[in-house]
Amino acid sequence: MVDLDLALVVAKKACFDAGQLLLKGFDDLASTTVRSKGVSRDLVTDLDLACERLIVSQIRATFPEHAIEAEEEVRDAIDDAGLRWIVDPLDGTVNFVHGLPIFGVSIALYSGLRPLVGVIHLPRLGETYWASAGSGAFGPHGALKVRETSTLGDAVLGTGFPYGRNELEHDNLANFGRFFYDVRGVRRMGSAAADLAYVAAGKLDGFWELHLGSHDVAAGALLVMEAGGVVSDSDGGGDWLRGGHIVAAGPQLHPLIAERVCR
Repeated sequence: MVDLDLALVVAKKACFDAGQLLLKGFDDLASTTVRSKGVSRDLVTDLDLACERLIVSQIRATFPEHAIEAEEEVRDAIDDAGLRWIVDPLDGTVNFVHGLPIFGVSIALYSGLRPLVGVIHLPRLGETYWASAGSGAFGPHGALKVRETSTLGDAVLGTGFPYGRNELEHDNLANFGRFFYDVRGVRRMGSAAADLAYVAAGKLDGFWELHLGSHDVAAGALLVMEAGGVVSDSDGGGDWLRGGHIVAAGPQLHPLIAERVCR
């Protein structure tokens, strides 16, 4: 069995070091190379790649036998029984390119489909969130706990919209409308990792989104669960890591969100 304390140390350091690279690039956006990934809204920068390579090298140095699944380049064969790092080197690339401060680095360690360690670092905001299985979730001000909101009228929710929304049957706009008149507010952060960290920290009451990748949710889902929240796919089941759809909230609010989300 892997040493979770060591894994957490490695994930934190890799997140912080990648965050330092991102901060340097953020202060000099004019020199950052940006291109589209198929859909014109879906961007990748040279810093996505540089950060991913840095993170992968640090993980490999300590855990050479572990598989890695990163967003851009490294995709070791999936083994649902093995140990696997799931990495998003820059979550919120569009925010980053446009000079908006909500972007971050997300790193998680899984055993098959079970989350063991998760770290989310938001370098421009100076915030780091982390969790390990069975040990709770923590952030800049100590232990994290989801909000105990029980009604939609008292809730501020987070969500997002897919890059390829023109081509998709379910673009999440109808779901947005189902909540719009009944909640206190809806926020669109532009980073699923930040959204999930903020649910865990009690800054958002809940979050839902469609058409996400495993790298978007792997670390944040563990944060929410270790902070006392519930994570599911949009059907209320457990296929949130690979299924592309996620609902995360406190125990009382979660079913009220899940029942309105269609995909």
